[in-house]
Amino acid sequence: MADILDWTNADLNRLDMAAYEARADEMAARLKQETGAGRLPFLTMPYEAELKAQLADLEGFLKGFDHMLLLGIGGSALGARALQKAFHPGQDQPGHTGRSLWIADNVDAYALAAYMEKLPPEKTVVVTVSKSGGTIETVGQYFIVKEWMRGTLGDDWAKHMLLVTDEKQGFLRGEADGFGIRALPVPDNLGGRYSVLSAVGLIPALFLGMDTDALMAGAREVTAALADPGLDGGKLAAQSAFRLAAWGAALMDKGFAEMIFFTYIPLWASFGDWFAQLWAESLGKEGRGSQPVPAVGVTDQHSVNQMFMDGVRNKACLFLTCPNLPAGPKFPSDLPDQFAYVRGKDFGELIQAEGLGTRMALSENGVPLVEIRLGADSPRQAGKLIGLLGAATILTGWLMGINPLDQPAVELGKRLAKARMNADGLEKEKADLNGFLTADRDLREF
Repeated sequence: MADILDWTNADLNRLDMAAYEARADEMAARLKQETGAGRLPFLTMPYEAELKAQLADLEGFLKGFDHMLLLGIGGSALGARALQKAFHPGQDQPGHTGRSLWIADNVDAYALAAYMEKLPPEKTVVVTVSKSGGTIETVGQYFIVKEWMRGTLGDDWAKHMLLVTDEKQGFLRGEADGFGIRALPVPDNLGGRYSVLSAVGLIPALFLGMDTDALMAGAREVTAALADPGLDGGKLAAQSAFRLAAWGAALMDKGFAEMIFFTYIPLWASFGDWFAQLWAESLGKEGRGSQPVPAVGVTDQHSVNQMFMDGVRNKACLFLTCPNLPAGPKFPSDLPDQFAYVRGKDFGELIQAEGLGTRMALSENGVPLVEIRLGADSPRQAGKLIGLLGAATILTGWLMGINPLDQPAVELGKRLAKARMNADGLEKEKADLNGFLTADRDLREF
């Protein structure tokens, strides 16, 4: 079954998409320039052949472990978690005995202590992911876990470590070279939120037995045309990623300040968190952008959907569905009369009915909506979704006139946090912190 974008309820009559669609030639020229200069590896994937060989070499090594502890934050963890939840759901189910992936993606002393107390070191591989090698939230955990491994495994500790970092420089690269730790590179110009289909996300996927080739192949189905040296405006205009970008930019012009990502594939719920970082960190700049709002069907019909339907009319929606989800068990035939309408039907029919009802209700309540209807909930489709949304985000940023590849405000917060820990070379930030902390505070007990 084909993968479809359904534009029927996109509310195009209210939007001026034509002004953005007319820029297809400009955007095609920019794509050719950026991909030709090697600045968009998310689209070109020049690392694919080498990565496949590296993953093949790594497979035997990973078979020696029952647990993987992933140290990473933001884009170094969100994609891996989305793939884990989608394609290795057994870890969250009763009686799980297979491989387990544990993701330490926060400064959480409780969780880190639990990992070191309960994971068997001899059966655990620790994967530390930081392109720069200087992300203190991640490297800080590395320091502590490294000492734990040393204390329990002795000289063999480095054989249980794997680093994903810059190929040539940074603290973690020095650790790899100094201690002989296995390491795979994060390609140049590949930001964290665009990195799930590199070693960042595919090492955990490989460990859990996913089809990593299918993930990459799915993405290529979307991105290959955008990275084609023969791309022109006419060809770009026919690409779904460009049309989504024009839609997204036109929505913001009309005051649609929130973008709901409503997932009616339950196991894919964590893709909403992955999308939230992608959209927010790429487009939330210069007082502009739209706030991504992850939502999960059917759960959020009973919580935030009231706001979606009847709150401020500033919301649009990407609505993810798959009509070929498992049928599940059948409802019994001897149900009370008030539930006669589900007698003998497949349990899986219910989520399809709920999704259809919510999609119609959102549209009737003035929420512009594009349905992303997948033919299957497979790794190939996941790769296509990653490729589509990543490319659409980049193009949306360019149409808005902002850089979708940096995150300047996030960097400020990182510098202030380091200043609070008394890192060197941050005198201005230290002075700003002192002023903030010593100012009169409006404190009230509650």
